[in-house]
Amino acid sequence: MIQTVSVGQGKVYPLISRRRFQQMDVLEGLNVLITISGKKNKLRLYYLSWLRNKILRNDPEVEKRQGWTSVGDLEGCVHYKELRVEYIKFLVIALKNAVEVYAWAPKPYHKFMAFKSFRTLPQKPLSVDLTVEEGQRLKVIYGSVSGFHAIDVDSGTPYDLYLPTHIPGPIRPHAIIILPNKAGTEVLVCYEDEGVYIDTYGRITKDTVLQWGEMPTSVAYLQSNQVMGWGEKAIELRSANTGNLEGVFMHKKAQKLKFLCERNDKVFFASVQSGGSSQIYFMTLGQNSLFNW
Repeated sequence: MIQTVSVGQGKVYPLISRRRFQQMDVLEGLNVLITISGKKNKLRLYYLSWLRNKILRNDPEVEKRQGWTSVGDLEGCVHYKELRVEYIKFLVIALKNAVEVYAWAPKPYHKFMAFKSFRTLPQKPLSVDLTVEEGQRLKVIYGSVSGFHAIDVDSGTPYDLYLPTHIPGPIRPHAIIILPNKAGTEVLVCYEDEGVYIDTYGRITKDTVLQWGEMPTSVAYLQSNQVMGWGEKAIELRSANTGNLEGVFMHKKAQKLKFLCERNDKVFFASVQSGGSSQIYFMTLGQNSLFNW
């Protein structure tokens, strides 16, 4: 369920009920809330103007319209990321056995439409991202239980980027971070309790390895060019460029945390509690990249 709170009134407004949400992002420039939700993990877009009207009730024309649309007929979605390349907004989606790339179609369509499909992958994708090398070449990067892989979007050719063979058995990929100011060619890949710096051809670019103090349950990149790792005992804040520790924030009690989103100067995440319920927390980014917690 999605609810919103009116700060002035202190009133809670139900917006979307009877749906389980796995991932969501607000794309204000496109007037949509994008989500993975429902029992079949479908990718669905909710129009922000329609959600806003459920609170204000001031536009009968908006109220008559359907407030959401599905992205294709995609089911079993695992993860998605969006990327703007010049004037085009792309959406890359990891499914159980495939990766799909969609592009935003503006007026009169106002929806994402199929662009590329990759359905014969050697590894099942668990996380996914999209980069553009030197402003020209699109590449999909995805994580699996074996490591990290890439697909050249033009040719459709998949290849291995980094396989952590020093770890026996399957790995858990946490995050794929396209490093800023590197022309889309350098990536920090985070898995288990480590992070490795590579380029989009699989070459190691730094001798250093990002090493978390404890096994994180979730890893996310922040606009401050920092990486946050959520462990059960503490939150670690590290430099995305060097991997150096820049802050540790201890939990009052052990808990699993999952990154939700970063909005303005706040980072939101959820803790999964007994019975399947969760509580939303946020941290405020203060001066010198320190958090008020």
